[in-house]
Amino acid sequence: MMPLSLAGIGDENIIQRIGGSPEVRSHLSDMGFVAGGSVTVVTAIGGNLIVNVKDSRVAISREMAAKILVNVKSEG
Repeated sequence: MMPLSLAGIGDENIIQRIGGSPEVRSHLSDMGFVAGGSVTVVTAIGGNLIVNVKDSRVAISREMAAKILVNVKSEG
């Protein structure tokens, strides 16, 4: 498991766990970041990440991305 902030651009990742305070977890959940869901980093700009999650493109800070723990989706 690794934080989303360290994930490679273009790699599809599976969300394993969301950390942070209850308010942060609720906010991330509202944006579509839920355990078992898929997230792909599109690009990193100025330390922030643009990601695809639940068929939407979302910008999040590197600090928020560090609270989202993922595993790279295995091929096949």
